[in-house]
Amino acid sequence: MRKLMTGPAGSQAASSVRLGLRENWRQFSLLVLINAFVGGMVGIERTVVPLIGSEEFHIESATLITAFIISFGVVKAFANLVSGQLADRWGRKRVLVVGWLLGLPVPFMIIAAPNWEWVIAANVLLGLSQGFAWSMTVIMKVDLVGPKGRGLAVGLNEFAGYLAVGLTAFFTGYLASRYGLRPVPIYLGVFYAVAGTILSILVVRDTRDHVRLEAGGVAREASPLSFREVFMLASFRDRNLFAASQAGLINNLNDGMSWGIFPLFFTTLGLGIERIGVLKAVYPGVWGICQIITGPLSDRWGRKGLIVAGMWVQATALFMTALTGQFTWWLLASVLLGLGTAMVYPCLIAAVSDASHPSWRARSLSVYRFWRDLGYAIGALSAGLIADRFGFGAAIIAIGAMTFISGAVVAVAMREHR
Repeated sequence: MRKLMTGPAGSQAASSVRLGLRENWRQFSLLVLINAFVGGMVGIERTVVPLIGSEEFHIESATLITAFIISFGVVKAFANLVSGQLADRWGRKRVLVVGWLLGLPVPFMIIAAPNWEWVIAANVLLGLSQGFAWSMTVIMKVDLVGPKGRGLAVGLNEFAGYLAVGLTAFFTGYLASRYGLRPVPIYLGVFYAVAGTILSILVVRDTRDHVRLEAGGVAREASPLSFREVFMLASFRDRNLFAASQAGLINNLNDGMSWGIFPLFFTTLGLGIERIGVLKAVYPGVWGICQIITGPLSDRWGRKGLIVAGMWVQATALFMTALTGQFTWWLLASVLLGLGTAMVYPCLIAAVSDASHPSWRARSLSVYRFWRDLGYAIGALSAGLIADRFGFGAAIIAIGAMTFISGAVVAVAMREHR
């Protein structure tokens, strides 16, 4: 049937493909490193870019400042949506390389930006880059390990990405306090973009053969599903996929709010850039590190309990941030926000993978990631509008309430998959 499976050469190629982390540790480790660079590209913006809008371009509207997150979130969501389809047609590696090529201009545009519109345009490219590159690192790791280690694979992937977000947020805050908001802190992004592009082109190998191997051991679908059918399943027809998609959207809704609103909120209460950098680093840092534990833990305990508890821990952290006024409490809230997100993030991706056939898993993950990352735009826009009308604290409390409700939806709708 397939050239891969026929003839002596084809048999040799097929026999060289194995599923599992141990069997594929070199490529897996390379993809972990590459995703750290992908995460670092977002990290350069977490502390510095909202302050560029308020301090260098003197923008007073929170909604206008968060416009760069809205452009990022909308574009990334749609890039996620098509990434799975492109991965099945073109191959994972090609989509990964395209993602990096789109991300190359981003740090240079932020450094040179003469106005806020340049920053928004740079985030359109960043959204495309993240939608393609991060999606592929997730999908390729899931391909490599097979069905038994998905929680671990996703946990390690998200650990690398969000630890890099946190470390980069800290270092950019430190550099900004010493050398100004531009250009020195953004040089980190130049390194990430160049290194990620070179490694993806020269060293990464595609993983479609691993998908074929796994699919060969799973019962065939009665008929191939169209993209529309997968979209409907992942959005609301399958209760597990619906629960995961709405939770992913709300999770990134509160992340988009914290990205744009937290630096402005802390600044109005007298906190300096370096200490804001610490708070902005602790949250994704804890998020990244704890996923090494929560990802594989979900393989043993199941996904649902960790997701529900994680959403409620996030809500508690947001209420604590809004209702207290001291650095110590904000630091504790940042730790809790990171812990809650770590309980949710890898488990949602693993839950979507559990509920999807290998033949359409990449597409279902792309639909899930579409809804999840649309949360960036919805969170930034809604939080900006609430903040302009009622203040930063009210915006944070409102998003916290939505996060709590989302956890309750998962508790009711999701069924544990064993």
